[in-house]
Amino acid sequence: MNHQLPDIPDPAVAERDLPPGRHRLLKERLMTEILRDGHESPPVRRRKPRLRPLFVAAAVTAVAAVTFTLLPSSGGDAAPRVRTAAAVLEDAALAAEHTAGYGTVRGDQFVYVENKTAPEGVAKAGSCVAASQREKSWVSVDGSRPGLRRFPGFRDLPIEGKRPGDRHYDTYPGYDHMKSLPTGADAMYDWLRAVAPGRVFHIFPKAKSFPREGLAELEKDQAVFDLVGDMFAQAIVPPQQGAAFYRAVARVPGVTVTENAVDCLGRHGIAIARQDAGATLRTEWILDAKTYAFLGERRTLTEDRFGMKKGTVLRDTAVVRRAVVDKVGERP
Repeated sequence: MNHQLPDIPDPAVAERDLPPGRHRLLKERLMTEILRDGHESPPVRRRKPRLRPLFVAAAVTAVAAVTFTLLPSSGGDAAPRVRTAAAVLEDAALAAEHTAGYGTVRGDQFVYVENKTAPEGVAKAGSCVAASQREKSWVSVDGSRPGLRRFPGFRDLPIEGKRPGDRHYDTYPGYDHMKSLPTGADAMYDWLRAVAPGRVFHIFPKAKSFPREGLAELEKDQAVFDLVGDMFAQAIVPPQQGAAFYRAVARVPGVTVTENAVDCLGRHGIAIARQDAGATLRTEWILDAKTYAFLGERRTLTEDRFGMKKGTVLRDTAVVRRAVVDKVGERP
């Protein structure tokens, strides 16, 4: 048999809902009782009503529920909050949608990105603080002009401009190209799956070949994950496309999250990562814990490869600054 506890009326509401005449009558009767014969009546002892067992049980259950919710376990601190990668990526997508962006960006301008990179094999807080580790790039907004990447200790490398229809335009990090990408999660996921496999960023035509971290062997899912990370690290991604990137990656299997991570500048954040078994690589993005801004990325060998030991960091980069400037070589 089901029992339902009666609703307990709010006294203030009950008083407010009384008709005016009834309210006045009760008030006069109360004053009469108190001031009878000009004296206060002695206090009346009233028996406390006995609570019904069902009411007591319900009250105990409610208190217990609140207690278990608010108090830590007897073993020490409360268990840390655990979020899935999909939940963190959705938070990042929502944050991206509400990013102010860069306003009007002209086609004749350049996207400036400044990074700091740790020496190969080092991955710890503060490992890329030194000014000598700066990398700067200027990429043509509409792809009509050559850009430049300036590495510390090396000669400058040209960045070829790319226009629609040019070879490798799909992976060109120009702002106009980024703005043309899908804004829906489904369409973005399909686009990434079509473009990512086997791709290489073809923007350094004269660069010496560097082991592309087993890129040709990457799973399609890993290629998608790595392409999105490279876009965030090397370009300015418009808000709607940024949100679509995060939501598309949320559909990629094998993506994990670490709530407390540190980039090579020592900034604390949240790590989104994926490991590709075939290429023995782990790629990790670091997002700001509050704003979900993309802070940087790290790629680590999970087995001995390329003559290097397991655990060697192939790339550890922190994004320092992004801006839109009017010419190559200009800094904000």
